[in-house]
Amino acid sequence: MRSVLVIGIGMGEPDGLTARAAAAIGQAEVFFLLDKGEGAAELVAAREALIARFGRPGHRVVRAPSPPRRPASLAAACDDGARALYEAAVADWHAARAALLAGLIATRIGEDGTGALLVWGDPMLYDSTLRVLDAARAHAQAAGGPGFAVRVVPGITALQALCAAHAIPLNAIGEAVTLTTGRNVAQAKPGSLPATFAVLLDDGTGLAALLAQGWPGHVWWGASLGTPAEKLLAGPLAEVGAEILRARAEVKAARGWVMDVWVGCYN
Repeated sequence: MRSVLVIGIGMGEPDGLTARAAAAIGQAEVFFLLDKGEGAAELVAAREALIARFGRPGHRVVRAPSPPRRPASLAAACDDGARALYEAAVADWHAARAALLAGLIATRIGEDGTGALLVWGDPMLYDSTLRVLDAARAHAQAAGGPGFAVRVVPGITALQALCAAHAIPLNAIGEAVTLTTGRNVAQAKPGSLPATFAVLLDDGTGLAALLAQGWPGHVWWGASLGTPAEKLLAGPLAEVGAEILRARAEVKAARGWVMDVWVGCYN
């Protein structure tokens, strides 16, 4: 049976790969790179560099344009109607990616061969590759195509890299930690946030909303973690919030995209 490896590559830096992830790259015969366009060229190049460094002799790289997603802002999805539009846009996008991958797996991987997808961070945290592959398997089955097995190799998450960079524990003793998104933070009522929460997929909206509310907690923020362009800021939100938003905007203006994460804590 065909196999697909889903390999977590952390921040995309060779030194940030686990030994297991590096070995998995060396096992694959073919790698699938779904290109989202010019803005993501640097991200594609980072994957290509890892494949070139750790891939087995004779490996193949299959590049395909990623299906476009209908514009629909999660940050703006504040009511049920807007959220429904956003979820429908994501569902259509995932379905298109699933159909594309089902075809690539059927035609580019041999009957007992192994393909691979490289995923930023870890595939289990705020990434939809595994959901899309489940849908691709169902698509293949419905079309009478070949089945395939999925194996996951975990990677270092941005959240782990953030805590390491700031030398902080994520949780207080015996306390829970909430993982959430910038949209959820922006929509939270004052005083309703947990004592400690980690925020991913924030376009700056969540941080800006807390700053405007005068939230009295402490934040630890990082962008481009584990890379030479890493940026770190920490302190009471009232003191560092505006600086974080400026730094985030500068990174985005320079690169066209920004990968960042932050932790908030109020005791």
